[in-house]
Amino acid sequence: MADRPVSLVSLIPAVFLPALIFETGMGALAPVLALSGRALGASIGGAGLVLALVGVGQILGDVPAGALAARLGDRKAMLVAAGVAAVTLSCCALATELWQLALAVTATGATNAVFVLARQSYLTEVVPTGLRARALSTLGGMSRIGAFVGPFVGAVILTGRPVRDIYWLALVCTAVTAVVLLVVPDVADESVARRTGKNPVPVRTVVRDHRRVFLTLGFAVLLVGSVRATRQTVLPLWADHLGQSASATSVIFGIAGLVDTMTFYPSGRIMDRYGRLWIAVPSMLVLGLTMASLPLTHGLVSITVVAMLMGFGNGIGSGILMTLGADVAPPATRSQFLGVWRLCADSGSAGGPLVVSAAAALGSLAAGIIVMGGMGVVAAAALLRWVPRYSAFATTGTRRRKAAPVADHAGDETSYSP
Repeated sequence: MADRPVSLVSLIPAVFLPALIFETGMGALAPVLALSGRALGASIGGAGLVLALVGVGQILGDVPAGALAARLGDRKAMLVAAGVAAVTLSCCALATELWQLALAVTATGATNAVFVLARQSYLTEVVPTGLRARALSTLGGMSRIGAFVGPFVGAVILTGRPVRDIYWLALVCTAVTAVVLLVVPDVADESVARRTGKNPVPVRTVVRDHRRVFLTLGFAVLLVGSVRATRQTVLPLWADHLGQSASATSVIFGIAGLVDTMTFYPSGRIMDRYGRLWIAVPSMLVLGLTMASLPLTHGLVSITVVAMLMGFGNGIGSGILMTLGADVAPPATRSQFLGVWRLCADSGSAGGPLVVSAAAALGSLAAGIIVMGGMGVVAAAALLRWVPRYSAFATTGTRRRKAAPVADHAGDETSYSP
């Protein structure tokens, strides 16, 4: 652990600031990726696939990101990712064929996986357990703020300019992030360096040794990821189904995003004080039940109210998956474990919207929305079942009961045996 106390304020320059800058660049990309594909001649379906390739790239990059962070250390892994991202974003901007753009976007998604995992792994290492949920919720909040602010910054940049210029904006954000990483020293950097092994354990060994947690709590994580990602799909689709204009839909989405960004710190404080379940379960119940009620809306006001409630449910869950991953990750193989952990969440994020899309293609968008809303309730039940089994910080009760076993493992906060 660090020689000096670690606080949220001390983490701002080295962790939260670069995360915010990087996520702002990625947030600016999201609304125009499909338009970029259209500019190169893609059909509407093909343009949607270009947008989805960011998530595909992140899934492909999750496990290698864990291995890279374990071998190089978190900071060096991010610097490598920044260099690769500079190349991939340049390729996006200069692409003249759709396949070139598709490959570059996929590779960009993979670099994003490295950034996210490295910061999560670092915070897990250096932040005291009593501050862990607030730190990781704030990290998740930086992603939400970047996703909220990025499109507005992009809109200013693209006024009167070609769509491909958005990639240069993302490139500038990535370069600034790299400069911050180089200039600002990490908190407890020497501690992290000592934990970085010269011969890291292979990922397949980590999966084998911890298969039980991946098959149980990892399944709950997959469900949470699928419900969260579906929220971003069902809102615009249902608004369009009701005949709302594109501008009205953007306003609805923006209001929901604002609610989402305002709740990350209080949720982290509750998790640190009372336990993870006090946020994890309500987050999924609120998000799932409000999503299931979306087909009951019939106008602008009602859909906006439901969208705000969905934003609240998603927002209070900021950082919950990262926090749970930090709770159960074994210190000796933390980066590799978190890579597989993120793979569970990102796989769910990719799969959830596909369920809604398939239902819509079969002629019942409402049915798909209701199914995924029900999945939120199932996710809440799965978290309630498995979080206390693996996390010593599930509730104040589990914290007291498992304090002794946790203390026996010299810094290992993991509360289960593989």
